[in-house]
Amino acid sequence: MNKIQKKILVILVILCLLTPVGILIPAYFNTGEAWGEWSASTVKEMVGYVPKGLAKYSEIWKAPIPDYNGKNLDRSLAHKSGYYIVSGIIGATFAYIAMLLVSKLIVRNGE
Repeated sequence: MNKIQKKILVILVILCLLTPVGILIPAYFNTGEAWGEWSASTVKEMVGYVPKGLAKYSEIWKAPIPDYNGKNLDRSLAHKSGYYIVSGIIGATFAYIAMLLVSKLIVRNGE
């Protein structure tokens, strides 16, 4: 692993640890859901309509860990924060693996 890959890995770990900020700030300010994680029905309540793209594509993708709670019904802030971190680690792992594969292809083709 070279220096750039180590730096990217450190940045990804830091970002994973910061992921709960998305639910901690709304909870602190009592503003409801995490910003940008709204369902089509929530958007309709907020702005009065559902944009065509959101209506068309909102049912296609289902999150692997919906609402960041796994099979557990405990929806406490600490529990959700833990699942945010786990989700971040899973996403960062996929991103890191993709980065390694792409960098190997670039190095191989660059020789």
